[in-house]
Amino acid sequence: MTTVVPLWYWALAAGLFGMCFGSFSSVLAYRWPREESVVKPRSRCTSCGHQLRWYENMPVLSWLALGRKCGSCRAPISWRYPALELVSGLLAATVVWHFGATWKGLAALVMVLALVPVTTIDMEHKLIPNVVVFPAAAIALVAMVLDNPAKWWVPVSAAVGAGGFLWLLGKVKPGGMGLGDAKLALLLGAVLGASVIPAFFIAFLAGSILGAILMAKFGMQARKYQIPFGPYLALGAIVALFVGPTLISLYTDRIH
Repeated sequence: MTTVVPLWYWALAAGLFGMCFGSFSSVLAYRWPREESVVKPRSRCTSCGHQLRWYENMPVLSWLALGRKCGSCRAPISWRYPALELVSGLLAATVVWHFGATWKGLAALVMVLALVPVTTIDMEHKLIPNVVVFPAAAIALVAMVLDNPAKWWVPVSAAVGAGGFLWLLGKVKPGGMGLGDAKLALLLGAVLGASVIPAFFIAFLAGSILGAILMAKFGMQARKYQIPFGPYLALGAIVALFVGPTLISLYTDRIH
């Protein structure tokens, strides 16, 4: 007799895994820009160097149990750590609940989890880490091909097209679009397919709104500000992941 694993189980497992990955994202966001190993040594307090014991490194729970302070020097632990863990866990559980335990669900899971450290690092350092984007894009692309082998060319062409589009924008307007954004677009295109179009639209719209606000507040001086585009791409990707086909249908229905 075949036992069917309920969807809630997969969503719960994905959520727990996502929280653990969120903890790793904190390590990655701190160490990668400093060119430190993300594998060893173990997680440590950034104030005193105390290496965390296993029970001090449990996502969210340890932060609460320790009173939001290091167990050794009692220095405050930033809220960013549990925030990244919770966001990663919620995103992971949501995509698996929405897409199920499928190849597409795996691809979506890989994308949303990768977007967490990518967004964090880009906001702080204006860099998009290849060490996250390339492996995530490769895994997601393979998963999407396996999801529908008869149309393997769809995720491949969407990935190449999305990455190529942002690369060309960067060439046309140097400084306006970084190469890292084009690399990130490879991942988005592989997972989203045609929905990468509304994802780009949302990203550019959100970026334009912020640009208009900065122009209104600081005038022409706002043109000197370097605003990372990765967070806007992440926002557009997450929205398009769930409602991208609907947005495309709304547009195509209007032009008939």
